[in-house]
Amino acid sequence: MLVVGAGPAGADLAGALARAGASVALVERLQRPEQAAFSSAALPLQALQDFGLPAEVVASRWNGWQLIGPHNQRRQWQHSAALGAVLDFAALRRWQLHQAQAWGAKVQLGCTAIGCHAADGAMLTTLRHVDGRQETCHSRWVVDATGQARALLGDPDPRRHPLVAGVGLEWLLAVEPQIWEPWSNRLSFMLGSQWVRQGYGWVFPMQAGLLKVGVCRLIDPHHPQPALGPTLAHFLARCDLGGATVLDRHGGLIRSTVGRREAHSRGRLIGLGDAVSTANLLGGEGIRHALSSSRILLPLLLTAIGLQRQGSPDSIQRKALAPYSQRLKRRLGWRWELSGRLARRTWLPLQGSRADQRIDRLLRGLEGAGADGLSALLFDYRFERYGWRALPYLLGVR
Repeated sequence: MLVVGAGPAGADLAGALARAGASVALVERLQRPEQAAFSSAALPLQALQDFGLPAEVVASRWNGWQLIGPHNQRRQWQHSAALGAVLDFAALRRWQLHQAQAWGAKVQLGCTAIGCHAADGAMLTTLRHVDGRQETCHSRWVVDATGQARALLGDPDPRRHPLVAGVGLEWLLAVEPQIWEPWSNRLSFMLGSQWVRQGYGWVFPMQAGLLKVGVCRLIDPHHPQPALGPTLAHFLARCDLGGATVLDRHGGLIRSTVGRREAHSRGRLIGLGDAVSTANLLGGEGIRHALSSSRILLPLLLTAIGLQRQGSPDSIQRKALAPYSQRLKRRLGWRWELSGRLARRTWLPLQGSRADQRIDRLLRGLEGAGADGLSALLFDYRFERYGWRALPYLLGVR
């Protein structure tokens, strides 16, 4: 078994397969887990238990929300107990790689998969090492866990399954305790075109004295958009963080289909995580959903491997993976497609005062929701519980 990409989903799957006794190779193009550690990495508390994430990957815990609107109106929601965590994404990568290796997976960093094809019931994958050397890896199955790049699976047909894309830029800042404290214990989002046109910004607390600050927006295919660097600089100044020490700069793309109806496999090549559009467009969240795809694919792959060992025909082995896309669709739920449509309706028109007024009305409509209710809305997309009154504003009806 070859898993390409050591992000949260790929590393999780490789470790679980190895623990179950499968022979697994995990390759990753980055040379160190700390490289390009771009992820807001905010999770509800239940996710830590669901995915067995240890304390060492948690940067901070939070129990509240702060939403700052177009004209600096601040609205805050607090809960008496912790509601979630912000992960140290580099620490998560290190822990997952260590787990995979401990269970016997062969891990190669600085190794890029540049192509694969089927031959005689097997998969031949061409790997290029950081020194330029190439080799061919033979395996029965290949999992493309390369994220939005879809390095092996390729993009879906744009006419049938168009990708909606977003771009983000995030900095890790070191600040004085008195500056860190007002941002601690809560997730802060800034909404409105005066903050970020066609997107939003955020400030998340990490360990004491560290803040994760970023901006992102949907890519508008019909209009040119300015670079995000000046937007982030302006954002930091408005947050009184312009003088902070920058420890790390990173950025990245998110690309997902709204309906998630694209093919999840091609023969013995299977997509995982963001490669099959598990990154949510409304809030840019990816880790939880990518891990869900790993947990759903795992038992199906183990069944296919077992059939292979029994000498079952190739068609029977591949049939074992047929439930993958439907099971993942059920896990994500019907709200998933709605949230993707809301993302386009919310962020792309956010370019002026009229859109800012709609955002302001939306925020006023949420004032009655408690902190736990806001978490249900923003993490679980429970629009029917706390958000139906907000939908007319998101959809532009009112």
